[in-house]
Formats: sequence, C-alpha cells, structure tokens
Amino acid sequence: MALTTQAVPALGRTQRRASLSTGSRAAIISTISRVATIIGVIFLLGILPLLSGRDIAVSVFRTRYSEGEMTPEALEAIRQELGLEAGPIGAFFAWVSKAIQGDFGVSWTTREPVMPVMIEALGNSLMIMLAALVVGVVLGGLLTIPTFRRGLAGRSDRTGGGLAAAFTALPEFLLASVLLVVFAVWLGWFPPFGWRGPEYVVLPALAMGLPTGGFLGRLLSDALANTFSERWVATWQVAGFSKPRIILAAIRRTLPGVTAPMSLILVGITAGAVVIEQVYAIPGIGRATLAAAQSQDLPMLQGGVILLMLLAVVLGIGATLVRRVLLGPALRSNSLPAAVPKTPSSKWALVLPAVVLAILVVLILSGLPRDPFALDYTRLQAPSWELPLGADASGRDVLARISHGALSTIGVGAVVAAVCLGLGLLIGLFPNLGAGPIEVTNAAPPILAGLIVASVMGPSSLGAAIAVAAVSWAPLAAHTAALVAEVKAQPHVKIAPVLGVGPVRMLLRYVLPSVIGPVFRHACLRLPGIALALAALGFLGLGPQPPQSDWGLVLAEGLPYVERAPLVVLVPAGALVLLSIFAVSLSSLSIDLRGGRARVSRRRKPLRNITELRTGLIPTAARTKPDASQAVEPDSTPATTP
Repeated sequence: MALTTQAVPALGRTQRRASLSTGSRAAIISTISRVATIIGVIFLLGILPLLSGRDIAVSVFRTRYSEGEMTPEALEAIRQELGLEAGPIGAFFAWVSKAIQGDFGVSWTTREPVMPVMIEALGNSLMIMLAALVVGVVLGGLLTIPTFRRGLAGRSDRTGGGLAAAFTALPEFLLASVLLVVFAVWLGWFPPFGWRGPEYVVLPALAMGLPTGGFLGRLLSDALANTFSERWVATWQVAGFSKPRIILAAIRRTLPGVTAPMSLILVGITAGAVVIEQVYAIPGIGRATLAAAQSQDLPMLQGGVILLMLLAVVLGIGATLVRRVLLGPALRSNSLPAAVPKTPSSKWALVLPAVVLAILVVLILSGLPRDPFALDYTRLQAPSWELPLGADASGRDVLARISHGALSTIGVGAVVAAVCLGLGLLIGLFPNLGAGPIEVTNAAPPILAGLIVASVMGPSSLGAAIAVAAVSWAPLAAHTAALVAEVKAQPHVKIAPVLGVGPVRMLLRYVLPSVIGPVFRHACLRLPGIALALAALGFLGLGPQPPQSDWGLVLAEGLPYVERAPLVVLVPAGALVLLSIFAVSLSSLSIDLRGGRARVSRRRKPLRNITELRTGLIPTAARTKPDASQAVEPDSTPATTP
C-alpha cells in the first residue's frame, strides 16, 4: 500500500511533465511553421515580376504618368530610382535588409511611406470588420434558436439549414449595391459612399455581416447539434439543472470547436472586403493591397500582405488560447465527452432538398433547347411567354444563359469545393505543422490570389479555379484541426494506443470519422461562396470571360441594370441561393442504409419526461437540486465520460 501511495504522485508528476513537453514541442513547431510560411509568401511576392515576365518599370510608369510618352530613358530612370539594376531578386533582398531595420520603404507609385498608409487602411478595415461581426453574431444567434429548442426537447438532429444557407449564398457585391440604392439613394438614411464618420459604417457592415451571420449560424447549429447529442446533457436534465444553465454550458462546450474557423472568418472579412470597399469607396487594406498588386507596387503589396498575415497569426493564436480556456481541465485530463451517433433523419427531412432540386432541374431543363449566345432580342426586354425570364443587356435569353451555365457553375464549384475539402482534411490532421499555412493562406483574398495566378498563367477558367482553391481550403483545415484536438482528448481515443491500436488505424477508425461530417457540411456552406469568387475573378478579367454563361458572371453583368431589369440579377442570385440550400440541406441528413432501406427516426423525449411517464415519479435528483459538491460543474466543460 505504501508503494502505491508513493507511486500515484510520481505518476501524476510524470504525466504533467509529459504534457508540458508535448505542449512546448507543439508551440515550437507551430511557431516555426508560421515564420517559415510568412517568409515564403514574402519571397513569392518579391519575385512575382520575375514569374510574370512583366517589367516593373513599365507598370510604375503607366501608374504615375498615364498619358505620358514612354521612352527608354524614362524607364531607365525609374529603374535607377527603384534600385532595379540588379533585377527583381536583388531588389527583394535589398528590401529585406531595410525591412529588418524597420524601414519598409516608400510606394513606387505614390512615393508615400508604406507602413503609415497601410496601418491607417488596416484600421479602417478593422472597424468595418468589428461592425460586420456584430451583425453576423446577432443573425447567427437568431439562426441557432431552433437548434437550442430541439436540444432542450431531447432532440439532437440537425435542422435543414435552408434559411442560413440562403443568407450565406447572398452575393456581397449584390447586397452592397441593393443596400446602396435602397437606403442611400431612395430613402436617404445613410451616406452612399466615403469614410468620414460612424454613419458610413452601417451599409458596409450589413453587406458583409448578413452572409457572415448565415455562415456562423449554420456552423454553430451543426456544432450545437453534436453537443446536445452528448450524454452529459441528458444527465443534467435528469439532475434538475435549469434550462439557462444547460444553454450556457452547451455554448461553452460548442465554442472551442468553432473558434478556429471563426477567427479565420474575421481575417477573411478584413482581407476579402475588396468589393465592398470598392462599392462604398472605403480606403481599406483590401482595396489598397489590390491596387498595389495591379500596379506592381511591390513595397505596398508586401506591406499590406505582412499586416494581414500578422493579423491572421494573432487571431489564430488567440483562438487557440480561447479554446484551451473554454475546455479547461477536461482537455488537460483527456476527458472530453464523445457525441452519440446520430439517429437517422425522418422522411420529412428529405422534403426541402427534394423540392429545391426539382426547382433547379426544371429551371435547367427548360432552357437547354435555347441558344445562350444569340442576340435575338432587344436590350433588357421584359419577360413574356416567348421569353420567360427576359433578356440581358446584350439581348440574350436569360433563361438560356442560366440553363447552359449550370454545368460550369455547379461543376467547377463542386470540384474546387472537393479539392478544398481534401486539402483541409489532410492539412488539418496535422495542426501544428499546418498552423502557419492555414493562418497565412486565409489572409490572402481570392482576388489577390487570382492576380498572382493570372500573372503567371494568364486569365482563364482553370487559373481562376486554382486561385480560389489555393486560398479556400484554410478555414476547412482550421475547423479540422480544432475537431481533431477535441477527438484526441476523448478517453476512448486516448487509451487506444495502450490497447495496441496503431496510429494509422486510430486516425482512420476513430479520428477521421468524427471530423469528416462537420467539415463536409462546412465545405457545402462554402460552395456558393466559391462560385461567387470565381465570378468575381471573371468580372475582373482574371477568370471566365464573356460571353460564357457562368451564373456569377451573368449576375455581375446584370448588376448595373438591377433597377431597370431586376430579373437579370434576381434569377442568377436565386439560382445560387437554391444551390446553397440544396447542398446544405442534403448534407444535414443522417441516413442509415443498413438492411437496404432508410430507417425513420422517432423523436426522443427528455429523460425526465420519460421517467415521469413510465414511473409516475420524479427522480430524487430532480426534486432536490444538487449543490456544488454533488453536481458536475460547467467549469470543467461538461465532461461526463460516455
């Protein structure tokens, strides 16, 4: 007995030392990953002119003197001024030597210091980001109310998510234009553009916050459904805990799994608000970075990207710390609860995806016999029996263009989403090594990536798909990494190596099946965003080109005529919304095909109600609320081992 008494503290000290050693090693690997990725991105930007084959002096001359005569002497003077005699690589290393000393140089086009301009632009973007976050959190919270009601009623099945998917699929540039016309032009409630006071923040915040809120609402609803399937919820209900306390504990249990993708969403809002900043003439960092990339102003481009990468790293580290604080002792003691397998969805859950699919099929099939390129009608012709959805600004049949553009829009978007899903799962399974690439990649907006790819490959549909895939996998990888950390902290997974389970089998048998479902639904949520990113690149001349009939391109072409011919914009936007609703609602189904047929689930009543119905008695624990010494407190994140 004495030996046992002495061995227990020694074992505890050994476990603590091993935990500290593992944590230190993970922190070192993550830091090296972040630093190496930042250096690699900065170097890539430095040699961008070499990759594109464009002369920097020509780009700078055209930006400075748009109507001046370009002579060899003028170009040589610019090269000498910018220190380009040694070529782009020599100029890059000269810039690095000064940047280490804190001198990031001056703009090649405006001759202004880089960092003061970019820091001011970042401050403007952060203000918009915070305002959009408030809108997104409020909308996301409202969208999670049905999930809370189901969970408190003893049901852990997921909602269809149609409303959240509709908000997610709303194109930001369409929202920005509609809000501008309605609230600034027609009603005159807010200023139309500029940046001179708090009232200028409202419309941009709504344009970015509504799609963000739909995305957050669906992401949180899916995570909450998993939380309510854990057995500690039923235990707390039987023990007589109040509904507000269970709700707070469920929120605390859910947030760690979504903090990583939420932090990347914040960076994405800040970096990807290029279109919003263009519409409302806001001097933000996304707009400034895009202008620097277009004019090959490398000091400005590098300064903007450095600030965005630092923001991504800070938010990524903050998300990790928040996750550890929320999980608390449950993470350190490897006692996180596991979710109970979902019951099959009822047949009624098939109604929404079936109806949406039927509408899409009818829309596509009805336009296939029509010619999408023929100029047979007048500009913006009104709908009629001969022309059901009217004509666009070039006199082409809108129905025909939507129908023929379905294959490229859905096909390319699905392929890019599948590639992003595969990369996200693969990189997210190694969270420490992938910390740097995940955070830094998410800081690059798709438009900036499209400019880089187009400068190397030229504008094309393939180049646009590569650019969007190159930056869209990061949120999926962050989500995977957060879920992997939680799964590995569950007791049955932690003990598997002791029982002889190898690392490969543990990964394939226990870890991957637990994370692939939520990450797959996350990828479905990003499908309309991917289609819109491809459209935005095409509209800028970096992707699909007219007269192609991609839905996003049709939407962008009809946007200037939204007041005269609303169907030119509403039809492609509605098609994107339907596509999003179909993908999200279908991925939310839980189907059990054992025995060759789908099994229908029944509603599960709360355990307390079941006890009352079967016995007519209320459990003793429910009659007398437990005190602090008898109940499982949420401080350790409900960690009842299943």
